[in-house]
Amino acid sequence: MFDVKNSVEAIDDPTTSNNECTCACHEASSSGMKDSLSDQSEERKSSEQTISYLAVQLDKAVSKCTEHGELPSAIKLPTVSVKKVFQGKWKLHVEGGKYLLYSSNIAFQIAAILNRAKSANKQPRPNHEDDNAITSKAIAERLVASVDQLAQSSSSLVVGACKGHINFYGAATQSPSESSETLSGPEESGRGCKIKGCCSRKSNEHLLGKRRRLEVRLKRSSFDPKEFDLYRRYQLNVHNDDPYNITEGSYKMFLVDSPLVFVPSSGDSGVTPCGFGSFHQQYVIDGHLIAVGVIDILPKCLSSTYLFWDPDYAILSFGNYSALQEINWVKENLVHCASLQHYYLGYYIHSCSKMR
Repeated sequence: MFDVKNSVEAIDDPTTSNNECTCACHEASSSGMKDSLSDQSEERKSSEQTISYLAVQLDKAVSKCTEHGELPSAIKLPTVSVKKVFQGKWKLHVEGGKYLLYSSNIAFQIAAILNRAKSANKQPRPNHEDDNAITSKAIAERLVASVDQLAQSSSSLVVGACKGHINFYGAATQSPSESSETLSGPEESGRGCKIKGCCSRKSNEHLLGKRRRLEVRLKRSSFDPKEFDLYRRYQLNVHNDDPYNITEGSYKMFLVDSPLVFVPSSGDSGVTPCGFGSFHQQYVIDGHLIAVGVIDILPKCLSSTYLFWDPDYAILSFGNYSALQEINWVKENLVHCASLQHYYLGYYIHSCSKMR
């Protein structure tokens, strides 16, 4: 490994604590936590089943629209994908007291394919106007109309179209605070502590948790089995990719192989200590690889290509943290390379389902 930076920071693990209480309430809490983890596993399984069910319903809606002539049958349309909305975004998407739980961007993909096909077969108009442009909003509304019976057959989900997105909202009785991913603390265990003030005194210490060691390591782009295992988990759990499509070959082509020629540092002020080229920035907690940022470092910029992380650590928001870490890296390396002035987060591709 070619380490050019190895910064260490202390972070807190919300599930552990240095100061443990031995009273009965904490024993009950430990038992309750195990039950909660079991509930989380069941909830995750149920969520996956729901996602699969919703995808099938939307697939049927697409077929129905095709049969009725609302969508062309001569063009192969993309496979429907449905994604779960993270809890942190629930409060941003509330409609009629119902929280947005699942969403699909299939309408955007269909609109993009149809408009491309239409442009390829159409003669250009003098005024360059297209009064019959196919919009994702219109397609989403058609699909929702076809799948609307879902709302009638389920008391917990309501389907709706919003600016091209097809959204599934949860019942008003469910709130983010009721998510199974939240572990109860000792004061919520249902069995009061027999030592006066014990749990209230320890609650803050419990939330702070055990201090962990975070290392940020920068290395030249190369195949790493641990990175590939992490990438595979990320693609399966976050993007719901087909496991048969996640191969070492496709991974290397996507995130390892690079057309950039590595330029080593020569000690001159014009080159960063790590050199120029493609790199993988690893985030390691207590010796465990948690996230990997794929970046290109050039004389004038750092370009962030991709980030994949351990789904079990989603709460740490490594997307935000890695961006801040990369921005700070640019600032720190200005002293070595004065032309290093820019940071690019990458391109946003509207028709790419993984970016929505």
